[in-house]
Amino acid sequence: MIAKSIQDMLAEKENGFLIPGDKVASVQEDNPLTHAFLLLTKVRYSKIPVLDGQSHLLGLLTMPMITDKMIELDDISQQPLQSLIVKDVMQTEFDTVRDDANMDEVLHLLVDNPFVPVVDADNVFCGILTRREMMKAFNFVAHNIEKEYDVISKPTKEIKF
Repeated sequence: MIAKSIQDMLAEKENGFLIPGDKVASVQEDNPLTHAFLLLTKVRYSKIPVLDGQSHLLGLLTMPMITDKMIELDDISQQPLQSLIVKDVMQTEFDTVRDDANMDEVLHLLVDNPFVPVVDADNVFCGILTRREMMKAFNFVAHNIEKEYDVISKPTKEIKF
């Protein structure tokens, strides 16, 4: 559980944590893989959300998922991309959080993920929470906690064997 003082300070920054879905590069499940390849190349993100026509989050897509289809035994070819669509290669098992998730849950997931997709109760994509934004918030706390709180260290207990 996060200490109340720290949680209160993080709450000051909470509105800045979520990068809204309309600001996040994404692809549709039925987009040609060539389109996804170009998008990932252009935006230089490591992973992007895959949505359906109603903005439900269906998966995640990375450049390695695409290039794996391009690599042949002794050559690289774009030809396989011509006949594939995003849902043919996307990752379908991944962590998400609901839009009402608590900070503890988000922090645990960000340890192993550079970002966590946020969905509502109907699995509609709301945006992403990034490790980068969370680190910026903790940097704020680390530099300002003593400006807002009197931090008093507790005496350490002596351990006897």
